[in-house]
Amino acid sequence: MARIKDDSVERVKATMEILPLVEEVVRLRKAGSTYKGLCPFHQERTPSFTVTPARGTFKCFGCGEGGDAITFVEKTENVDFVTAIEILAKRFGVELEYEEASPEQEQKRARDERLRALLERAAEFYARVLWDADAGAGAREYLASRGLGEEICREFRLGYAPGGGQLAGRARQEGYSEEELLAVGLANRRGNDYFQRRIVFPLADARGRVRGFQARKLHDDDPLQAKYVNSPETELFRKGDLLYGLDGARQAIAREDRAVVVEGNTDVIALRQAGFAPVVASMGTALTEAQLRELARLTKRLFLCFDSDAAGQDATLRGMELAVRDGFTVRVVPLPSGTDPADDPAAFQEKLAAPVSYPVHRVRLEHARASDPSAAFATIRAFLTSLPDSPEQHDAVRLAADLLDLPPETQAGLAPARGSARTAGVVSPRLLDAGLRLERSALAGVAAHESLRPVLERLGPEQFDDELHRRARAYLLGQDAGGRRLDGAREAEAPALPAPEQQDRGDLTTLLAELYALRDEEEITEETARQLLLRLQERGVQRQLAAADGDRLVELQRELAALRDEIRAFA
Repeated sequence: MARIKDDSVERVKATMEILPLVEEVVRLRKAGSTYKGLCPFHQERTPSFTVTPARGTFKCFGCGEGGDAITFVEKTENVDFVTAIEILAKRFGVELEYEEASPEQEQKRARDERLRALLERAAEFYARVLWDADAGAGAREYLASRGLGEEICREFRLGYAPGGGQLAGRARQEGYSEEELLAVGLANRRGNDYFQRRIVFPLADARGRVRGFQARKLHDDDPLQAKYVNSPETELFRKGDLLYGLDGARQAIAREDRAVVVEGNTDVIALRQAGFAPVVASMGTALTEAQLRELARLTKRLFLCFDSDAAGQDATLRGMELAVRDGFTVRVVPLPSGTDPADDPAAFQEKLAAPVSYPVHRVRLEHARASDPSAAFATIRAFLTSLPDSPEQHDAVRLAADLLDLPPETQAGLAPARGSARTAGVVSPRLLDAGLRLERSALAGVAAHESLRPVLERLGPEQFDDELHRRARAYLLGQDAGGRRLDGAREAEAPALPAPEQQDRGDLTTLLAELYALRDEEEITEETARQLLLRLQERGVQRQLAAADGDRLVELQRELAALRDEIRAFA
């Protein structure tokens, strides 16, 4: 890299001001001749970070970091001295001069400048087509239909790529070569524009420099099938390095000490339009190390907002694991499947006020994905054991115990202390059978007392974890596996099964025999049978509570309290 002349460095030092620079990252309050705030370099609750404008310095009395504006840029931007000077020169309007460099270095610097300028010119071209040309009318209508106003769209520099090779032709007229157009992904090998008849979102780095584009499909006859297409990976653009909207969200993220990460670009724009600032998008990818490094300069608190399907994808989970490993506090805000924050920003902000911790989210997810209770126990226990001791881990342990139907005194066994020889509280796998025994005893009670069949029918098949138990329930109710009423079903014989289920007929017959034997051996009274059914219903409500929020949460809490009152009445 060419060397910056010494007098250029001195001009930067003479011009730069530390206060406005720090205020872009840290919320400061005046305290006499100094300003104080929370340190951006370590976690703290009481401000120990001080800026002294008269001296042009900062100092943190908590972690010891300190220096001038150059040092501050080096540390917050994670750049070297030369890059810090270039950032400050641009920020305070100082033109830099460079020393003589090798031909190779000078050639690379000049090429990088031309490519960046070409990307900026492309962004300007797309924006003019969107707002000033007839070709952009359909795109303008689409944006308006999504509730996105012109002001916010201009702020994010949205544009429209017309058909053909208009952008490439304009660039050639301005002296850019085919090789340069290919190098930044603006043209294809045939010389036509890479993006055609699509809404274009410029993708910028944390300093606001355009690195590439994402284009949204508008027409059914678009030869590119994907709804969103990114620029090809180039020497300037790597999607995994960028977070959409970060350049405009930096101050808000630092000020609020939180970053809200959503999936789509339009979600960021809609939320920003609604006045919600600390939001960025992962552009449909899982969080990467590079993205987390950018966020770590501003905050260690992440709120991840994905729809319920995306929040369970393995790639998304790996991103969460990376964030936790890198010291982030992760909160998850699962959204109903098929919905976006852009659909209703106000409702989204309400959901954001009630997030769940990553451990709780992961326990819910692993329980839902497990093939059976034993598999759920093994997976959840392995996850909980990997976590450090924390309030979030304790919440996750309690949730796991509820979902797995484990007694409270065994909760410690779900996440035994690391390196501890203590065995008290270790969960026996037999405890996992407790839920299945409850199901079987409840079925035996109904077999003994036909008057309770309406209660069993109200419970529904989803209350039974075991598939064979669900079939036994259907039989006792005189139904087939699909819930249809069978004529002449009697307790002495198994019901006729549809062809795909014939192979399991023997298992069902054996289970029914066990139920009738259990009915006779334990002499289950009608009162006991009714209590067993109530406990089965109680378990179902507890499971719904684990995933509920808002009005539904209150409703379920009332239902659970009423059930427990009924159960206590049998005592």
